Amino acid sequence: MKDITKKACETRPVSKIISIDEGEIRNHLDQMVKKSVEDTLNSLLDAEADALCKATRYERSPDRVDTRAGYYTRQLHTKAGEVTLRMPKLRTLTFETSIIERYRRREASVEEAMIEMYLAGVSVRRVEDITEALWGTKVSPSTISNMNQKIYGHIESWRNRPLEEEHPYVYLDGIWLKRSWGGEVENVSVLVAIGVDSEGYRKVIGVAEGGKEDKESWLNFLRHLKERGLKGVRLFISDKCSGLVDALGEAFPESRWQRCAVHFYRNVFTVTPRGKMRMVADMLKAIHASEDLKAAEKKAEDVVVKLREMKLQKAAEIVKKGVSETFSYYNFPPEHRRSLRTNNPLERINREIRRRTRVVGAFPDGNSALMLVAARLRHIVSTKWGTRKYMDMEKLYAYERDREPEVMAGCV
Repeated sequence: MKDITKKACETRPVSKIISIDEGEIRNHLDQMVKKSVEDTLNSLLDAEADALCKATRYERSPDRVDTRAGYYTRQLHTKAGEVTLRMPKLRTLTFETSIIERYRRREASVEEAMIEMYLAGVSVRRVEDITEALWGTKVSPSTISNMNQKIYGHIESWRNRPLEEEHPYVYLDGIWLKRSWGGEVENVSVLVAIGVDSEGYRKVIGVAEGGKEDKESWLNFLRHLKERGLKGVRLFISDKCSGLVDALGEAFPESRWQRCAVHFYRNVFTVTPRGKMRMVADMLKAIHASEDLKAAEKKAEDVVVKLREMKLQKAAEIVKKGVSETFSYYNFPPEHRRSLRTNNPLERINREIRRRTRVVGAFPDGNSALMLVAARLRHIVSTKWGTRKYMDMEKLYAYERDREPEVMAGCV
C-alpha cells in the first residue's frame, strides 16, 4: 500500500507557484477607483442637466424647458488622479453645477499650499512629493514653476475682479507682516476689505499691499475699490488707523464711519491701571449696551464723570473726545448693530492669516506677502464663511424706507 501511494505521488504533476505582482494589482486598483470616480461624477452631471431641462435626453415631455447641445470635456485633479469630465451643454440655459464644488475648494487649498511651499524655500523634489500626495499625480519641476506663475495670475485676476453689486457695510483693516530687505527685516502691511452685499453675504472685496499704512496707502486702496465698482456703502467699520479717516472722507464722503468699539476700549486701557481695568471695561461696555443713541450719549457722560472721580483723568479725556466716533452704528437697524459696532469679523480672519503666514517667517518682498494673504482669503471665501448669510439686509432697506420722511423733513 505504501509503495502504491509513493508511486502515485511520484507521477502526480507538480502545480506551478502563483506569483503576485503587487505593483500591477495596485495600479489596476488605482485605475478602477479613478474610473469609478470619473463615471460617478459624469453620471451626476448628466442627472443635474436633466433636472435643469426637466426631462431626460430624448424624452418627450410637456414640462421640458431646454434640450441638450452635446458636451465639452474638462480635466479635474482628484485624490484618485486626473479624471475627464463630460460637461453637458444646453441650448438656451446656462449649465451651472455644484457637483464639483468641493473639488474647487481643494484646488484653492492646493494653490495656497503651493505658494506657502514656494515662499518657504521647500525643495523642488519635496514639492513633487507633496503635490503627488495632494493631487494623486507627481508634478515636474518645470510644471511647478509654471504653476506658481499661473497661480499668481489667478490671484491677480481675483483681486482685480469688478464689484458689480452694492456693499452697504464694509470692514477695513491692515495686517503687518515681515519681509527681508537688504539683509534686514522690515515691516510690510497688507490692507484688507470685507463687504456685506445686498443679499447679506460676506465677501472679500479687496486686498492690496499697503506700504506704511498711512493716508496715501489707504487712499490708493479705497480708490482701487471704487474704480472696481464699490458703491452703495452706508458704513465703513475700522480702527482709527493713521490716515484712514481722512482717506475715507476724501474717497467716500457720503458714507459714515464707525470706529471699532473694541479698539477704542484698548486705547482707554493704555492709561488705566491694571487693578482698575475690569471696572473700567464694564463701564465702557455699558455705554454700548444702551438701547439708542441718546441713552448711549447720556451713559458716556456719566462714565466720564465716574472716571474723573476715580482719578483717571487721561482715561476720562479719551472717552470724552473719542466715544462719539463709536456711535455711528446707532443709525442702522437694531438687528445689525451688534455686528457693526466692532471690527471683529475681520479681526478673526486676520488671526487666521497670521497663523498661516507664520510658517514663512520673513517674506522676500511685499508682493510675496500679498500673494499668500490673498490665497488664504480666496480659500476662506470658498468655505462656509462666504456661503452662509451673515445679515438680513431687508432690515436695512425697511429701516431706510421708514426713516425717509424724517430725512426729507430735515432737508426742508
